[in-house]
Amino acid sequence: MAKKVKEVRAKVISVKSTCGHGHKVGDVVRFTEGGVDGHICIHAMYSMLPKIFAMMFNASFPWAKDPDVLTHPCPDADTPVVFELTRDYEN
Repeated sequence: MAKKVKEVRAKVISVKSTCGHGHKVGDVVRFTEGGVDGHICIHAMYSMLPKIFAMMFNASFPWAKDPDVLTHPCPDADTPVVFELTRDYEN
Protein backbone atom coordinates (compact mmCIF):
# COMPACT_ATOMS: atom_id res chain seq x y z
CA MET A 1 0.00 0.00 0.00
CA ALA A 2 1.28 3.46 -0.91
CA LYS A 3 2.26 5.85 1.85
CA LYS A 4 -0.18 8.72 2.43
CA VAL A 5 1.18 12.13 1.52
CA LYS A 6 0.88 14.69 4.32
CA GLU A 7 1.90 17.77 2.31
CA VAL A 8 3.88 19.10 -0.60
CA ARG A 9 6.10 22.08 0.20
CA ALA A 10 7.13 24.64 -2.39
CA LYS A 11 10.31 26.42 -1.28
CA VAL A 12 11.83 29.30 -3.22
CA ILE A 13 15.40 28.29 -4.08
CA SER A 14 16.26 30.96 -6.64
CA VAL A 15 15.11 34.44 -7.68
CA LYS A 16 16.94 35.88 -10.71
CA SER A 17 15.73 39.46 -10.22
CA THR A 18 13.25 41.27 -8.00
CA CYS A 19 9.99 39.36 -8.02
CA GLY A 20 7.00 41.67 -8.33
CA HIS A 21 5.04 39.41 -5.99
CA GLY A 22 7.63 39.52 -3.23
CA HIS A 23 8.97 35.96 -3.39
CA LYS A 24 12.34 35.60 -1.68
CA VAL A 25 14.77 32.69 -1.37
CA GLY A 26 13.69 30.56 1.57
CA ASP A 27 9.95 31.33 1.36
CA VAL A 28 7.84 28.18 1.86
CA VAL A 29 4.25 27.42 0.88
CA ARG A 30 2.52 24.23 2.05
CA PHE A 31 -0.09 22.38 0.01
CA THR A 32 -2.33 19.81 1.73
CA GLU A 33 -5.65 18.17 0.97
CA GLY A 34 -7.17 20.96 3.07
CA GLY A 35 -5.71 23.91 1.18
CA VAL A 36 -2.71 26.20 0.79
CA ASP A 37 -0.72 27.75 3.65
CA GLY A 38 1.58 30.62 2.75
CA HIS A 39 2.03 33.38 0.19
CA ILE A 40 2.35 32.47 -3.48
CA CYS A 41 1.44 34.43 -6.57
CA ILE A 42 -1.42 33.03 -8.60
CA HIS A 43 0.77 32.65 -11.72
CA ALA A 44 3.35 30.43 -10.04
CA MET A 45 0.69 28.44 -8.19
CA TYR A 46 -1.41 27.86 -11.30
CA SER A 47 1.59 26.58 -13.24
CA MET A 48 2.75 24.17 -10.50
CA LEU A 49 -0.64 22.73 -9.48
CA PRO A 50 -0.45 19.76 -11.89
CA LYS A 51 2.84 18.69 -10.27
CA ILE A 52 1.49 19.34 -6.76
CA PHE A 53 -1.64 17.29 -7.47
CA ALA A 54 0.41 14.43 -8.94
CA MET A 55 2.77 14.46 -5.97
CA MET A 56 -0.17 14.40 -3.53
CA PHE A 57 -1.29 11.13 -5.12
CA ASN A 58 2.14 9.42 -5.22
CA ALA A 59 2.94 9.94 -8.88
CA SER A 60 6.44 8.97 -9.91
CA PHE A 61 8.71 11.09 -12.06
CA PRO A 62 11.33 8.96 -13.86
CA TRP A 63 13.64 11.92 -14.52
CA ALA A 64 13.82 12.96 -10.85
CA LYS A 65 16.96 11.98 -8.94
CA ASP A 66 14.89 11.93 -5.73
CA PRO A 67 11.31 10.67 -6.24
CA ASP A 68 10.05 13.12 -3.61
CA VAL A 69 11.77 16.30 -4.83
CA LEU A 70 11.16 18.26 -8.04
CA THR A 71 12.03 21.76 -9.21
CA HIS A 72 9.55 24.10 -10.83
CA PRO A 73 10.21 27.45 -12.53
CA CYS A 74 7.78 30.34 -12.37
CA PRO A 75 6.38 31.16 -15.84
CA ASP A 76 7.55 34.82 -15.64
CA ALA A 77 10.57 34.93 -17.96
CA ASP A 78 11.57 38.45 -16.86
CA THR A 79 11.94 37.63 -13.15
CA PRO A 80 12.13 33.85 -12.91
CA VAL A 81 11.59 32.28 -9.52
CA VAL A 82 12.52 28.62 -9.06
CA PHE A 83 10.74 26.47 -6.49
CA GLU A 84 11.76 23.14 -5.00
CA LEU A 85 8.72 20.91 -4.48
CA THR A 86 9.13 18.37 -1.67
CA ARG A 87 6.67 15.62 -0.82
CA ASP A 88 6.31 14.66 2.87
CA TYR A 89 4.49 11.56 4.09
CA GLU A 90 2.39 10.89 7.17
CA ASN A 91 4.03 8.71 9.81
